[in-house]
Amino acid sequence: MRFTLIALPLALATSLAIADGLPPPSRTVFKCEDGKRTYYSDSPCLGAQKLDVTPTRGMNKSTGRELVGTDVAREQRHEQLADGIKPLTGMNPQQLDQFGRRTQLSGEAQQACRKLDQALPMAEQAERAAQGTSELQATQLRLLRLRQQFRDLRCQ
Repeated sequence: MRFTLIALPLALATSLAIADGLPPPSRTVFKCEDGKRTYYSDSPCLGAQKLDVTPTRGMNKSTGRELVGTDVAREQRHEQLADGIKPLTGMNPQQLDQFGRRTQLSGEAQQACRKLDQALPMAEQAERAAQGTSELQATQLRLLRLRQQFRDLRCQ
């Protein structure tokens, strides 16, 4: 009885968090420098370096067996399914996962996300190629705006 009283509010809170449309945990982290201080954030900042922080997926014992948790096992099954239907969809597991998340967005947001998918790599390339302080600042400001829009739209 006591377990039920504790589990019910927890399950309700989890359901409400999902219903509120909380964004999925991001695997993108930005390394930001503010004067003398360096910090890491899931929010973009001006001149940020984009880092990918994909977690490890299990640990091998000395016997050679792979130990994975239920969340990793679920992710591996999803990847196997995505690989199996890739000839039909043309999408790799990450693209299929992103497509599934984006189906919950409005049509306008989905269209904006597709445009950002093309604009972001071009802006990142322009930042790397920028010469001179004023050109670098202008490209970094444009890139920051695009990254903020990507995050605000929940394109992840």
